[in-house]
This record gives sequence, structure tokens and C-alpha cells, in this order.
Amino acid sequence: MTRTSIDLNADAGESYGAWTLGDDANLFPLLSSVNIACGFHAGDPLTMQGTVALARRHSLGIGAHPSYPDLPGFGRRIMEAAPDQVYADTLYQISALAGMARAAGVPLQHVKAHGALSTRAWTHAPTAAAIAQATRDFDPALPLMVLPATLLETEARNLGVPVVLETFPERAYLQDGRLAPRSMPGSSIHDPAEAARRAVMMATQGRIEAIDGGFFEFEVDSLCIHGDNPNAVQIALAVREALENAGVEVRSFAGLP
Repeated sequence: MTRTSIDLNADAGESYGAWTLGDDANLFPLLSSVNIACGFHAGDPLTMQGTVALARRHSLGIGAHPSYPDLPGFGRRIMEAAPDQVYADTLYQISALAGMARAAGVPLQHVKAHGALSTRAWTHAPTAAAIAQATRDFDPALPLMVLPATLLETEARNLGVPVVLETFPERAYLQDGRLAPRSMPGSSIHDPAEAARRAVMMATQGRIEAIDGGFFEFEVDSLCIHGDNPNAVQIALAVREALENAGVEVRSFAGLP
């Protein structure tokens, strides 16, 4: 597997009121797409509006980043939500971000579930189906960004939802393709050089070493940097430079410049 271009995305707009998180201003010039919080785990309306405007200035593809309703836990706590609740919450958040984007004169490029909602959807078919259905009902042509080899990918494909396959150069993987739990030592990569090495391997070889031995092999369309990582800007800079040095152009999967 040898790619000539790949998308580089990050979660963004994750401040809320007086609480500031992330360095979007310095991170955005290094990216090609962003996933913007929609109010349930972070991102008050003014933050959403400002983040959309910043993404527009940098010609980034804009994605909605729906979550469980969990501001205190930053959307990283699993909730036993019924499928109809997941569907309604997801559709509500997509609609909110899409409205902000439309008012700014830019299209919504994709949807990507956040945190525990995404993790739950990897292995829980009803949650995965609810997310995919909400995405399709909002716009049948709207892509859903998913981790490869998960039920979220399966349910999206079953419903005819376009998928964008995503991997994380600054997170460790298990052999079965799941992200290593954050509680596991070594699950997060903080060294920019190591994240860059992993990004190049992912983009050019379609595989990565698993933390529990062996390799995980996959197809990939987009690489993600967590915007709340304290080293996010340094990691994104190292990843982008390493990709370009390897002959891989950083470019939105939708073909935006």
C-alpha cells in the first residue's frame, strides 16, 4: 500500500465558556480536516461558530463531532443510551454544526463520533446503527469517519453511508484493531518523532505494530491527531513533515486544497 496523499485531521473546538482546551489557532495550518465539537462534550455555540470560521480561513474540511451528553466527563464515559436516544442526539448535533457551517458559507464534509460514543459503536451494533442512520438521514452522501474493522464501519456500509477510514498515529493499537485502553501503559504516544514514524508506516504500508505483539493491518484515508494532547501542535508538525518527506501529500479526503 503506497499512498500519494492522505487526510490529516484533528478534534477541535473543544473549549466551553471560560474553559479553554487545545491550540486550534496553531494546529489548523497543519491540517486538512477538523472534527468540531457540537456542544455535548465541549463546544458552546460561540466556540462552534468561531471554530468553523477558523477552519474556513484555513480551507479545512469541516466535520461534526457528536458525543454522548457528557460535559463533565468530556464525552469519555460510556453511557447506557437507547438507540433512539443515540440517533436523536447524533442528528441534533450534526444539524447544529451543519447550521453553523451553512451560515459561514461552507459545506459539512463528514461526521465523526467522539470519545466513548465512538468506542461503544466499535462493538455495539445498535449504537453503531443509530449513528450511521442519523448520518444517512441528515444527508445520504455525508461520509462517516470510522475506525477500520469495527461494527461502526460495518453498520455504515450496510446502510450505504460513505465511510472514511481513520487511524491514530499517536495512539497504540491492539492486534484486533482496537485502540489500546487509555489506562494501559504506552497507550498514548507523546513523542512527536515516534508519532511521525508511525504515521508514515500507516500511510505507506497500511499497518502498525500492536502493543500486544504483531501487527494490525488496515486501509486508511485519514490520520487523526487528538487536539487535546498537550503536544498536539508539535506532533502534527512532525507528522506532516514526515509524510511530505515520504512523498505523501497532506490533503483533504474530499479533494479540498
